Order: sequence, then structure tokens, then C-alpha cells
Amino acid sequence: MEPSTDRPDGGRSRQLRRYGPLVAIVVIAAVVGAVVLLTSGGDNKKQTVAGGEGNAPTGAISFSQAKKKGLDVEFSKWCDKSTGRIAMPYFFRPECYANVKDNGGATAQGVTKDTIKVVVYLGEEHDPIIDFITAAIKNNDTTEQVKETYLGYDAIFGSLYQTYGRKVQIEFVQGTGTIVDEVAARADAQRAIAKRPFIVWGGPAGTSAWADELAANKVICLSCTGGAFNDWWEQRDPYAISVIPSGEQVALILSEFVEKQLAGRKAVFAGDRAFQARDRKFGAVYAESGAESARLAGLFKDTLAAKGVQLAEQIPYTIDPARLQEQGAAMIGRLKAAGVTTVFFTGDPIAPRTFTEEATRQEYFPEWVINGSILTDVAAFGRTYDQRQWAHAFGITAGAARVRDENGGQIWKLHEWYHGKPPAAKDTYLVLWFQPAVFYAALQTFRDGLFAGRPTQHAITQVSVSWGRHGIWPKVDYNGVDDFTLLWWDPQAEGPDEIRKPGKGLYQYVDGGKRYLLGQFPRAAPKMFDRAGAVALYPDIPAAERPPDYPPPSPRR
Repeated sequence: MEPSTDRPDGGRSRQLRRYGPLVAIVVIAAVVGAVVLLTSGGDNKKQTVAGGEGNAPTGAISFSQAKKKGLDVEFSKWCDKSTGRIAMPYFFRPECYANVKDNGGATAQGVTKDTIKVVVYLGEEHDPIIDFITAAIKNNDTTEQVKETYLGYDAIFGSLYQTYGRKVQIEFVQGTGTIVDEVAARADAQRAIAKRPFIVWGGPAGTSAWADELAANKVICLSCTGGAFNDWWEQRDPYAISVIPSGEQVALILSEFVEKQLAGRKAVFAGDRAFQARDRKFGAVYAESGAESARLAGLFKDTLAAKGVQLAEQIPYTIDPARLQEQGAAMIGRLKAAGVTTVFFTGDPIAPRTFTEEATRQEYFPEWVINGSILTDVAAFGRTYDQRQWAHAFGITAGAARVRDENGGQIWKLHEWYHGKPPAAKDTYLVLWFQPAVFYAALQTFRDGLFAGRPTQHAITQVSVSWGRHGIWPKVDYNGVDDFTLLWWDPQAEGPDEIRKPGKGLYQYVDGGKRYLLGQFPRAAPKMFDRAGAVALYPDIPAAERPPDYPPPSPRR
């Protein structure tokens, strides 16, 4: 059955310019860890979460459970009986689950005995906001190639994972407004709701209106743009699930990094030698788009103050291409006049180009501290900033240390292994594959299944993820990625960026990309701009994280 598409007539689409960049390429590429949440073994006991209990799927029997209890059950032909996991060349290949005689039939909206309906969001054809933000990234993927890639990865996970006899039916809805158009987002959400799906994948990246509308109509949304604070997610539980850390979580972990490794020390990484001899004096720049961004800025300021760290300046800016130069000039002037040695940046990936150029014009060379805010921690954008300034940039990221692979990496190769050809959307496959991966991992009950799972194992080239309450965050977690690493910009390093474009300038990962949970940062001077132990690109996947080889399905799909 061919998937349907509900969208206006249109031709060529630059999908990365509508959706992908605002989901942080590096973070999403690392989110493979989510697919083991239901497959880490153990029993089906409940784990307490907000809004009720997270229950492991009733009747779901894992390979380890069957072995422990001596159950006589049947597993699919894709189960590697020697390991109890799915036979696929995938580091986070899940544990096998037994077949069932009765799948329960129509257990939820969009679910029948034989099918599960999924609606996938595609961005508006020509969004000037995304065009502006992603001007530095050239991409030629068409809408049809994006759809083909979604279907390609859906086929992989749908055929190898346990679906209890059901097939997923994908329908597409294309947006009719820009990423910040709330009216269009709500109208588009109603088009998705009218299809009566079990779940929706994705949504416009600049507004929570899409997710609000879906939640109000009791439709689950995976990877929709939501609020920066935990209370937004809690109020929409169980209908909104994210993978990227929330703004509130980032503020907490950045504050810890500042307290333990930056505050009370000299600004030794600044470009201005006079600054290097001074104790750090902090200032912050952030994108303001409404009351919530101002609230988040207040949280960061107050959290730092509670740790004895003060902000000399905290300056908002608006993402307005016509006014970035004007805003940048005034902003840099204020920071310089205040004697700020260390600037925290939280905002879009284009503004730093204007702001760093303006800083050089005003002969202001501070330390620039990033927190992994959308795409500022990827080389594709780092190369576009004033290198005299960005040579002094460092900070934290939820992204994982990268592996050098001009052939596309593990997710690209997974597609080749299964289909005998690379993904059609060669520039955007990294922001497409993870939605079916997470969905199929928790297919049995989705939200409850995710919340019942344990945090994934810690690694270097992969993130650790969990949902629910596991003692990692002070509140119930709806946002997936839990751990962070440290990085610094190396303008001399050469290699491919995140979309395989060769060039000069890469982020170096401190201590080989060692990752930290909240509360785990050591109290010591950071090892920034120290090549000892730093890694920009691993030459290959570390041995401990390398997936096994399996023969491809025969015949290939």
C-alpha cells in the first residue's frame, strides 16, 4: 500500500531547510540509544512516574525473561538466539520479544488487528525563516526523497522489530506556514487529527502550537517542539514525548559546569591577553521569542546566583535578519563596556556569525561559551563564524563524539545493508531515521513503555537516554537525552562536517568525549584547548561500541 500525502501541490523541497536543522543534527544522530529502552532485560515491574505509573507492556515477553522462566515461546526469524537480540548491524540492536497468538485487535485509536496508522509531518515548501537559518548548509533533497527515506527506515525497523502482527501505515501531512506560524500549525494539526492516527512524528520546529493541538485532542506526538520547562510536558502527559533535553535541563547542567569549572578562575581562553589575566566576569546573550524565553533566562540567572555566580550583563536579541547587525553592534558595545570576559550564547545558529564579526570590528575578544543550543555545536555552522572569535569558543553539548566516516556512518550503512542502496535523502537522513527507531522500540505501549525502560548504557559516540523518573533529573523527564560532554573549537582541524562536507574547523571533544550526567562534572579547571586526550573525529567506531556483522535480509527489500 502506498502512503498518502496531505499537502498543497508543490515541486522540489529543501527539507533540511524546513525541519532538520532546528533539531540539532549531532544530537539526533546520537539518539540511537533510545531504541533499547524496552529491551534491556529484567522483569515487568512498574516504575513510578508523574501522572501515574509507567508499565511495561502486558503480555510482552523478552528473550531474557523467557530464558529465565523456561517459557516455551516462539521468536521471529530475525532473532539471534546466541545473543537474544535482533540480528542487525546496529549498536543498539534491541532484545528479541516473543510472538503472540492474539495481539488484542483494535487497542487504541489508529490501531487495528493488522495495522497502526502514523502521520508524519513535512515542512512547508518555502519557509523564509528556515531558508535564512540554513543558508550555510547546502542541501538538494526533495520532498519525494525525504518521504522515500522515511519509508525506507520504517521498513527496516518495521520488519525486524516485534510488531505483534501489525504493519505501520504512514500518511504524510505537509505544513502550510512557517515554523513560527501558530495559526497554520494548529490548522495543520487538525488535518493530522482528522486522519485519526495512533501517533504523529515531528512538527513545525518554531512553535508548540502543533503539539498543543494534538495533545488537546489526545493524539501522541513524538519529537514535537514543546515548552522549555518541565511543567509544559507534565501538563500534556502522556501525549508529548521529546528526545532533546529541555531548556530547563540545559540551564541546570550549564550552571553546574560554570560553578565547578569556570567561576572564580582566570579567563585564560579569551582572545584578549588582558582578559586572560583577569578573573572571569560573565555576561549572557540569548534569543528572546516570548515570555518563556525570558523565563528561561531568568532561571539561568537565578540558578547561577544560587551558586554564587553573578551575570554582569544579560542581553536578549530577536531573530530578525534585518536587525541582527544593529542588535549585534549594541550588544557587543554593552558587553565590552561592562568588561565581560566570558559570554554565554543561547540562540540560533546564524546570529553568532553576525555577532562574532561585530566583536572583531569592535576589537573585543572574550571567551565564548556555548551550551549546545540549536546547531551552534556543529562544525557545519561553526565554520561560518568569525574564526578569530570562535577559536576561543568552548562549552557543553548533548551531542556525542563523532566518528570519521565519509561513507555516511552507521545509520547510512544500515540502510545500505537492508535495502542494498543508500538513503534517498542523502543530506537529511540523520534527522529522519530516529523517529521510526524510537517508535518501534516502544511500540507496545509507547509512552508507558518508554517510561518503564531503564536508562541506556553510557558510551562515547552515543548518548544515554531515558524517560520518566530515574534519579537523573530533579523532576520527571519527558526529554530523552540525559548526558553531556565538553568541547572546544579547533579552527585548524580538518575533516568532514556532520553532513559529510570536507573542510577546515572542527569541534574537539574533551577526554575523548567522556559524558556526564547532572551532578557529575568534576570540580577542576576544564581541559579546553588541550589536545592531550581530545578527539575531533574517531577514525572508527570504538571497539566496545562497534555492532556485529550480520548477513542482510535475503532477498533484500
